[in-house]
This record gives sequence, C-alpha cells and structure tokens, in this order.
Amino acid sequence: MPPAKKRTRSYDPVKIRAAVLAQFENVRQVVGTLTPEQLALPTRLGDWTVRDLAGHIAMVVGAVGRSLEQREPARQELDLLDWPFATVAFAGKVSDDTKEIAASGEPEELCARTAARLAELLPAAPDGRLLATRVGAMRLGDFLVTRTVELIVHTDDLNDATGLGIPYDRQALAASTRLLADALAVKAPGASTEVRVPPFAVVQCVEGPRHTRGTPPNVVETDPLTWIRLATGRTGWAEALDAAKVSASGERADLSALLPILG
Repeated sequence: MPPAKKRTRSYDPVKIRAAVLAQFENVRQVVGTLTPEQLALPTRLGDWTVRDLAGHIAMVVGAVGRSLEQREPARQELDLLDWPFATVAFAGKVSDDTKEIAASGEPEELCARTAARLAELLPAAPDGRLLATRVGAMRLGDFLVTRTVELIVHTDDLNDATGLGIPYDRQALAASTRLLADALAVKAPGASTEVRVPPFAVVQCVEGPRHTRGTPPNVVETDPLTWIRLATGRTGWAEALDAAKVSASGERADLSALLPILG
C-alpha cells in the first residue's frame, strides 16, 4: 500500500450512477451485435477472447448487484484511493472467474441479467451503504467510481480488439481519468511535477522542489484515453512519447518508473 494519503476528490453520486449505467449500456448494445467470429477474436489481455472480455465486463458491473444482495459489512476497510493499489493481488482469481462467467452464457444474456439486477437493486441503495467487495468493504458510492474505471478501460479493450468504436460516456471517462491521476499523486507524493490530462484532471506529484508560481519546471500532458492506457499498462511510456501522445518537459517529468498504476 502506498505510504502517503491524499484527500479523496469528491464525485457527484448522481452523475456517477448515470455514468456507470450509460457506459454499460454503450457496451451492452454492441455486445448484442457481435458475431461468433467477433466473439472469438483475440484481445490484448493475454489469452482472453472478446467473449471472455464481454463476460468480464458483465462480471465487474454485476459485482455491484451481487454485493448489494449480501449482508452489509460491519465496517469500511477500503477508501476510494486504496482501490487502484489493491486490485493487483487478485488478478489471478479475476481471470479464473472471468473464464467461468464467460462460459456460463452468451454475452448478450449475461449483460441483460446484469442490467436487470442493477435496475432492481441500485435505485434504493444509499451511497453510504457498505459493500463486501473482492478487495475489501467499500462504500457503494466509492465502488461505483471504480466501476467507471473498469468500464472505460475495458470498453477501450473491446474497441482495440474489434475496431467497432464503442463510445465513451463523458462522465465515466472523466471519473476514470481523475481517479487514476489522483492515484499517481498517492503513489508519488510531492509537488515538483504537474500532470495535466485536459479537460478532466491536473495533479501535482513526485518529490523535489516545490513549484509556487508561473509555469512548473516539470510538466506532463496527455489526453484522457492515453492517460488511462498508461495508467493501466495498455501503453508504455516510451511508446506514448514516440507517438507524440504525451509531452514531457523537465528532469522530473519521466513517469516511466511510476507506471502502470492499476495492476
């Protein structure tokens, strides 16, 4: 777990709920049109096929409903900014569960069941309700923010595998960008480097001389999707620089040793 804590950014719970539902619907509409040949396509996620990836998306969104059906935990164990660093320990189990769920039904059916469960359980659940998640007990409101990350990251994976151009809900993209940017500031506390991901996030990080006025001496700037790909290991630092997807100036602007953030 990172040694430093950062005050958690606040998120509008109404917008986050709408973002999760909207992005899942974007995925669901496309999943229902995939042919057997498309479902068998490989992805950039190891041996996962598009079918596995679609099942995984249904699983990570369905985790909200499954958790709401369980007894509420006695105490909170995880804050929102703990989540990006807690997921890596469960990667093997997540992959096993994904394969099992993907084999249990057609992707369209899995997504439909997940959407129906959310429609039934989510409206009446308060944001402060604790959920027993895979990584520890979290507030529902916080867990829904993490679902925007899962949805945006895996929508991007689906687009990479199929070329179908599934749209990204703006609020979901914004929340994903901000959470992963804030996680960088937790992982590398400091104020010598400014990371800009317009139009959604600006954070200061990395130990060193503190910037007080004018243009910071160390600046990194990129777009939201490139940032999310960097933060999740879909794109390498050198690759993004070579493709001019990232601009980095200053001796402390090299983030390669800090990436990826999300395991």
